[in-house]
Amino acid sequence: RTKCRDQFNSQFHNNLRFISNKHISKYSSPTTTKASALHSSTMKTAILTSLIGAAAAFAPASKSARASVAVQESKADLEVLAKKLNPVVGYFDPWELGDAEIYDYSNEETIGFLRHAEIKHGRVAMAGFVGYIAHANGIKFPWAMEMDGTQFPSETSPPALWDSLSPVARVQIIFFIGFLEVWSEIPSENHKHYMKGGKPGAFPDFRFGDDAIPHPVPFNLYDPFRFNKNMKDDVKERRLLAEINNGRLAMIGLLGFLAEQAVPGSVPLLKGLVPAYDGEVMAPFA
Repeated sequence: RTKCRDQFNSQFHNNLRFISNKHISKYSSPTTTKASALHSSTMKTAILTSLIGAAAAFAPASKSARASVAVQESKADLEVLAKKLNPVVGYFDPWELGDAEIYDYSNEETIGFLRHAEIKHGRVAMAGFVGYIAHANGIKFPWAMEMDGTQFPSETSPPALWDSLSPVARVQIIFFIGFLEVWSEIPSENHKHYMKGGKPGAFPDFRFGDDAIPHPVPFNLYDPFRFNKNMKDDVKERRLLAEINNGRLAMIGLLGFLAEQAVPGSVPLLKGLVPAYDGEVMAPFA
């Protein structure tokens, strides 16, 4: 794992390490610089290697190098949150992830990692669920998909539609997602990392300057038109709770669609509603 990580670091990380180190040295204290730099580097390694189909994974950090961090959430916070999300079920953790220390990080850091992962995957699943329904009903943009005039595919099976895209189009989509992943991992003065006392699920604004993006970006990924700038705290909290619940349901729903397509009859309620798919849904370039 370490050998694989180092190989990719030497090929892809020169520019990324320069940007990350500038941010970390600017916004971190001397005691946290080492741990923050190590975390940022390992996260970027996993993102970039996943984009090219490699099997590299996160490299664990040494406990001796772990610095004291501001804790955002603990297991007690998870129990309170669970009651707000679903008063009937409450805190349900059969795998005891609330007590885990993944990759040798502290329990609080692990909770931040898992909370952020759930929120992020829930958002992707909500977008994917809506996109699945749109594609299944033949809804597409009226303009050309590529510069040579190639139109959007007329395929109504979403996995088959992905297969019909050109390799260049698929690479563009995956690398754009990779950019968002890398950007979300870089700490700044106004954006603490979610494992270092930051808020899980928060996506940083696109910053312009010498130590950020070298050209202006007119809209941010979150709230591009600033509609939620003056939202009341109680309304924001309620919507964030709804987002988590909707994200969980969307993950189940999207996987249900794909499961029924890959194994017809595996989801009885969807039998006959979605077409069978004989490809590999987990292989984007198959």
